[in-house]
Amino acid sequence: MSSHHLLTLSLFSYLLFFTSFTPISAALSSSSPPDSSEKVPLGLYYESLCPYSANFIINYLFKIFENGLISVVDLNLFPWGNAKIRGNNTFSCQHGPSECLLNTIEACAIEAWPDLNKHFSFIYCVETLVYERKYPEWETCFDTLGLDPTPITECYSSGYGNELELQYAAQTNALQPPHEYVPWVVVDGQPLYEDYENFISYICKAYKGTAVPNACSDLALNTIPKEKAYSSHPISYREEATKSTLSKIRSAITSWMEQFDVAVAW
Repeated sequence: MSSHHLLTLSLFSYLLFFTSFTPISAALSSSSPPDSSEKVPLGLYYESLCPYSANFIINYLFKIFENGLISVVDLNLFPWGNAKIRGNNTFSCQHGPSECLLNTIEACAIEAWPDLNKHFSFIYCVETLVYERKYPEWETCFDTLGLDPTPITECYSSGYGNELELQYAAQTNALQPPHEYVPWVVVDGQPLYEDYENFISYICKAYKGTAVPNACSDLALNTIPKEKAYSSHPISYREEATKSTLSKIRSAITSWMEQFDVAVAW
């Protein structure tokens, strides 16, 4: 792993040890933790082998742990993404069987370790390996973080992980508006579309508590676009969206060719 990612994993390893005695909010902030009702809901709908999802997790999402903003955020991860349910409650994944495996492993991690510090640390480690194209080494994350692999292996081998994935499928498919691609980031119930890398600004704008986090103090909140944002941020489209786009392109080309033929005939 790169030195940057190793340093971040060291931070998470420290938090795993430290938060067994003290809440993460106390570790990261000297102020009183906000009431749970004041926390801003943040949902990440993603798939494990999508390079854009991995990039968001390890280069953007981790920052809310680093800057203490996690103390005002209710973060939930949904490892399903663009997967599809097939017959007999089976499913296929956009990046193949290995992605189905890791989606399920990460679902098991969320279930086995409800403590956000634990399951996010593990997922961060796995996604770092995905980002570095070393994902077959994902099991090394147990040793890296000092985590017992037993609950994860039992969850996966028993088939319970598949049940968890089907639950994530239902939650993802129930999104309104429906997700179009991954990563799909939702802040306070509102999808950020392609402006997802600016998620911290949206969190700060949505936070209604009295103690403004330091991470929000220097942000120009009035620069957040009110309408659906379009940008060059990397995303991975659903198969249907890709087919629809290709169909529109083919239709446009056909129409242009027909007009060209008419012009030649004249």
